[in-house]
Amino acid sequence: MMQKIRLMGILAIFTYLCSLSPLAHAQNQPSQPQELNAVEIYNKGVDKLSAGDYQGAIADFTQAIQLAPNDADAYYNRAYGYLILGNFEGAIADYTKAVEINPNYTYAYGNRCYVYFLSKNYEAAVKDCTTAISQETNYADFYIYRGNAKSGLNQDQEALADYNKAIELAANNPKTLAKAYYNRGLVHNGLENHQQAIADYSESIRLNPDDGDAYYNRGVTYYGLGNNQEAITDLEMAAQLFTNQGRQEKLDKATELINKIKSSPSTMDNG
Repeated sequence: MMQKIRLMGILAIFTYLCSLSPLAHAQNQPSQPQELNAVEIYNKGVDKLSAGDYQGAIADFTQAIQLAPNDADAYYNRAYGYLILGNFEGAIADYTKAVEINPNYTYAYGNRCYVYFLSKNYEAAVKDCTTAISQETNYADFYIYRGNAKSGLNQDQEALADYNKAIELAANNPKTLAKAYYNRGLVHNGLENHQQAIADYSESIRLNPDDGDAYYNRGVTYYGLGNNQEAITDLEMAAQLFTNQGRQEKLDKATELINKIKSSPSTMDNG
């Protein structure tokens, strides 16, 4: 029996990009030959999406949509391919089509929230995340996403409330919990609650010790507080992680700041 597989990948926000997390969703075998062919092509697209062949996946989903134009899953997964390739306009259009076909497509609202956030359309992002939360109230990532969008609107207290809720819901999910602490730390920094920011970055690092961004931002915070040695330690760790992850732009920023701190009179006097 030919079965259709749905990918339910959700992206995290700010500096966190989660790997695709597929959830298999089998559907009944279609009764018509054309529908069967659409499912076969769709599943090829899923395989290519999982393998990182985003252009090939988009081509397959486009062909599947031509054969089955009311398939919300095909639009959803093609949108994901567009999103990964940076085609935000195409992603928004496909997520919009998915929710038009299926108004209860929770993850399509969640991912469209993400794209709106990247496009700096924060109000639309908040609206979509709120819709997603109304359909799935216990999914911690949606609160993180909405918190990020509210932060973009300078609604910092509301953003903190969303991160707090995410932390409550993600108690048994270290990866999501780390994201929530990290993003809450960013908001605390913006509010000049630097000690609270350091505490949040530290918890994020404990949960996800390979996160160079958390080390970098904690280092920057230490530097702002005049704790140069702690800053250098964190920034050097961030630089090492950025090197391992091939993140050259971040590495350059960390290296530049390390050199600046090391050459400052206060650091040289304590060296």
